[in-house]
Amino acid sequence: MKKKKIHSGTRAFYTALSYLSPALNTRLLFLRKFGRLPELQNPKTLNEKLLKLKLERFGSDELVRRCADKYRVRDFVRQRGCGETLNELIAVYDRPEDIRWEQLPERFAMKWNFGCGYNIICQDKAKLDIPETVKQLKKWGREPFWAYYSELQYRNVEKKIIVEEYIGDGDGRLPEDYKFYCFNGKAYCCMVCQGREEGWPRFYFMDRDFQLLRINRDSRNAPEDFSLPKPRDIDAAYAVADTLSQGFPFVRVDLYLTEKGVRFGEMTFTPAAALDNKRLPETDLMFGAMMEV
Repeated sequence: MKKKKIHSGTRAFYTALSYLSPALNTRLLFLRKFGRLPELQNPKTLNEKLLKLKLERFGSDELVRRCADKYRVRDFVRQRGCGETLNELIAVYDRPEDIRWEQLPERFAMKWNFGCGYNIICQDKAKLDIPETVKQLKKWGREPFWAYYSELQYRNVEKKIIVEEYIGDGDGRLPEDYKFYCFNGKAYCCMVCQGREEGWPRFYFMDRDFQLLRINRDSRNAPEDFSLPKPRDIDAAYAVADTLSQGFPFVRVDLYLTEKGVRFGEMTFTPAAALDNKRLPETDLMFGAMMEV
């Protein structure tokens, strides 16, 4: 789920504040989002528990920092015995200027290893505006992503540009991603998006039997007989999410279901920067109660 963009002047203020006091920045951001200050001494909701962890542990927890790094997490996935879910790694670069475009295949996925949204999906290299792509990559590479919301797990990441295999189909469509909400080493549910291509995305939470959980607005507004076909590899995906989430009180494991099977996406420790004001309050409390800190 993408974070809502903040006006550039406001973002600059919060970014600067992060360098001075991540805790104060976090409190002010929460106040701006929810109209109240967060309860961090005795947190109850998922948002508040994650904010507490973010401030107290994520900046120094080497395992969290490693798994938040889209390059270094690959070794973690292998060590957990899920190496077969990794997309083929085509190349790794330190700077946009280092990219050897002539050596890349016609289709590929390129991304910075820190933060989110810094992705280039190339379906036809012959049509790719390389100078403009380099310009965009440079711009992203200069951004202090961690500081926008004081997400300390991204601070001091050794920045890398990674190029992976393209996993879309022949028509250029990307596979659906499934976001698994994992608590204490067990995936409770997954969130799927429907209708994105038609311009009316709806998000649904599905349990391990792929039955609808009416715990968000789209799910509650769905017809009484609403259902989605159970994907072929969903049980395998749940098993991967269970394995990768072992040892973490909470992590969202993002996976793709492709013709080649389950493919790893990323691990997210602060979805929506742990400032998700679209989550139903009762669901935020329910998720918080499931998380053992």
